[in-house]
Amino acid sequence: MLTFLRIINLTLLILFPIAWFAPLLRAALLPIFGMDEISVISGLQSLWGSDVVLALIVTAFAIFAPYLKTIGLALVHFDLLKPSTLPVLGYLGKLAMADIFLIALYVVVVKGAGRVTVEGGWGLYLFTFCVLASIAVSILTARLHLTRKTHGAPSETGR
Repeated sequence: MLTFLRIINLTLLILFPIAWFAPLLRAALLPIFGMDEISVISGLQSLWGSDVVLALIVTAFAIFAPYLKTIGLALVHFDLLKPSTLPVLGYLGKLAMADIFLIALYVVVVKGAGRVTVEGGWGLYLFTFCVLASIAVSILTARLHLTRKTHGAPSETGR
């Protein structure tokens, strides 16, 4: 089981950066003018020019929180970080989920604005998958370490 969690978690280290550059949304003022694609990175670039505080918050939620959590889980999986840090890593995953909620809320609000067309892009689904997979890996890792602690099972090295 630990080997499976390691593989999934290390895969997330590759998938998260792809999700940041993938189109989250396609938006247009009127549908006849074509649609602009918005990614996490392009959205952050726009925010840095207009609202630095919001840009810092979104950067923390969308980039740092999920990636630090994934790195932390990898360190736990390879016995380089104590399992007692798992609750903190779980909170980082919840912060990343808040970012997905904000994106979904944005889509709903903008769709109700009238002449604006907004569609979810494949990057939104990839980013959501990455965050949910990270949360699942975190939960399963905590259960695995709890089971080992209560049953006194030796740690799996994966070799």
